[in-house]
Amino acid sequence: MNRHQQPGPGSPPPQEPAPWIPGESAEFLLVTGIEVLRSEVERIVAAAGGQLRTVQDVAEAAPFWDAAATVLVGSDIRDLPPRRRVPAVLVGLKGDGDGLWHLAAAIGAERVAALPDAAAWLAEYLSRSRAPEAGGLVLGLTGGCGGAGATTAAIWIAQAAAGSGARVLLIDGDPWGGGLELALAAEDIPGLRWPDLAGVSGSIDAAQLDDALPVAGGFSFLSWPGARDRAAVADATTVAAVLDAARRGSELVVLDIGRDREALRSFAAECDRILVVAPARLRSAVATAWLLQDLPSVETALVVRGGPGAVLEAPLIADSVGLALEGIMPDIKGLAAATELGRLLEAGRQRVVRRFAAGLLDLNGGES
Repeated sequence: MNRHQQPGPGSPPPQEPAPWIPGESAEFLLVTGIEVLRSEVERIVAAAGGQLRTVQDVAEAAPFWDAAATVLVGSDIRDLPPRRRVPAVLVGLKGDGDGLWHLAAAIGAERVAALPDAAAWLAEYLSRSRAPEAGGLVLGLTGGCGGAGATTAAIWIAQAAAGSGARVLLIDGDPWGGGLELALAAEDIPGLRWPDLAGVSGSIDAAQLDDALPVAGGFSFLSWPGARDRAAVADATTVAAVLDAARRGSELVVLDIGRDREALRSFAAECDRILVVAPARLRSAVATAWLLQDLPSVETALVVRGGPGAVLEAPLIADSVGLALEGIMPDIKGLAAATELGRLLEAGRQRVVRRFAAGLLDLNGGES
């Protein structure tokens, strides 16, 4: 019966349409028996304008787990409900030290917040989770061993993506790598570097960040200074704020993570996908297997670097470390000199390099 028909004899009376009632805003779920953590998170959620349900253990949390907008677990939680999504944030106290990161890796938590230092970041994160904005992909690269070529691959990927017309930001995540800007021969190009962002927390305007960054090879980049003076390492709150703005302002964020443990902790968890670059050698395969133990539960694939000294087939290396083989990185003639002289962008114009990068990005323009 359509709404214009009259009910016939014996038909039940038409029902009035149910009133539209706005649903309650999705609440955050905190699982912890630690009173100090509960108080801290309650204060932060109130600042974020959200609703919080607090339970003491996973048995009590199970009925609310999947319906929650965001699941946070305290550092006293060691097990998760079966067949549930991983918690978004592991919250602990500043004094928990390295144990907090080890626990996050063990339970698969996506992010870590050490309170009270990370309070501003957590409030911003929870506010965004209630009304998430569309953003670009964050692709991280790291070397399975030292000198694997992850920085080179990151530059070539950023160059290829920018060449296809995408808005790309290349980020140097390795404060001990000597400065990605040197590999681009871009140390004299004006713009922000990591030290200029020290102490930043909360929301960063994506457009303003993009306008303030230097440009090389058709893409913006954020580098550690290529200078002898050691710069202070960015804390997790600054990293999270910068990467959030980068994601909102770019279609692709290419993140050269490095192999430093602190860099892995700060940057790798912010990635949507990670590529591990490893030479086709036995020791590299072993080192890659070790590295994987320090990576978060992010989709990860392998890029094998060919060239002189390669003794193992790429599929064999991929099988041995348990990763899907994403591509084979060419070892072009004069690559070492190009790296040293800041000519990687020039090398990236070679057809074999364009084909490699296009394959990783699923582009069709790598053959021209």
